[in-house]
Amino acid sequence: MIYWGTPRFVMRFLKNFMWHGDRNKKTIYLTFDDGPTPGITEQVLDILGRYEARATFFCLGRNADRHPGLLAQITSRGHAIGNHTYSHLKGWKTSLKTYIQDTFLARQHIESALFRPPYGRITSAQAKYIGKDYRLVMWDVLTHDYNQRIPKRMCLRNVIRSTKNGSIVVFHDSIKASGNMLYVLPRFIEHFSSKGYKFERIEL
Repeated sequence: MIYWGTPRFVMRFLKNFMWHGDRNKKTIYLTFDDGPTPGITEQVLDILGRYEARATFFCLGRNADRHPGLLAQITSRGHAIGNHTYSHLKGWKTSLKTYIQDTFLARQHIESALFRPPYGRITSAQAKYIGKDYRLVMWDVLTHDYNQRIPKRMCLRNVIRSTKNGSIVVFHDSIKASGNMLYVLPRFIEHFSSKGYKFERIEL
């Protein structure tokens, strides 16, 4: 089964994470994982600029290390960045020591107090340790843009249906996700902009 929106019982159980913003405000938080990726991230920045939308990019340390100029473009254009580990580790399959070392290695290249675990998978011990230095950010809407078996129009339709006031929406500025993401993103922004929504970056 594909979940486009995070089940409520999950959000209630894991209370120490940020799952969404204020439900009383017509604000949406666009987020992008796994970049920065040359040739893809630039297109995302141009789309966001076209609609004067702000977003948050959860970057991999290894990509930030390889492409510091692209990381600088993200922040210079008014967007926020966050730590997504250095190597895109699966927390459930990684020791506490290795996970912390990898996260702190990414911190050498990503100056931020926001953190999102890859795959949304993190142990309670990892979360407790990292939560001392970071705000742990999850999501309530997952676009599944990386799933190439999902048609673009279906992706757009289901993401729109799942989004509400204060939603944190996950896209990926990666090569694998680019086909769906670059189709869905501008249409998603146009749809909600026409209904009076604003797109803001995640703040501490």
